[in-house]
Amino acid sequence: MGSAEEQRRSMGTDADRLAEVREGFARSEFHRTFLGAQLERVTDGEVDVSLLVEPRHLNLAGTLHGGLIATLADTASGLAFKTTLEAGTTFLTSSLSVTFLRPGRPGTVTAKGRVVKRGTRFGYAEADVEDGEGRLLARATATFTVMPEPPT
Repeated sequence: MGSAEEQRRSMGTDADRLAEVREGFARSEFHRTFLGAQLERVTDGEVDVSLLVEPRHLNLAGTLHGGLIATLADTASGLAFKTTLEAGTTFLTSSLSVTFLRPGRPGTVTAKGRVVKRGTRFGYAEADVEDGEGRLLARATATFTVMPEPPT
């Protein structure tokens, strides 16, 4: 492909990938405004996303809606996966499985996503969703399909 410097530039740096995740989240009206989620930690292969659970986030039983738990888990695992991608590639979540272990209540919950395996065409990540006391509310597993970024 060329010199080592050209290869490094074509792949992007770790700092570039992490900054891209932060900037993309900051631009996401869905995550920041609609959900009220916050991006807490971004490192290579790991991302934490938190949510201050408000009455609008509760289901009819008065606990955190399971769909929001799944959304937080998908976001944390997907963004963690995004930090590992090579330049010129993107991904889609191809499956998400969530096991609910305890009801969420008002207060802060955090989804902690981590990449387990990243290949060139497929990836796997997990996310734990915990309440403010560190109690596990749910564990999620996700698979991702890696593909070339569409032309701009």
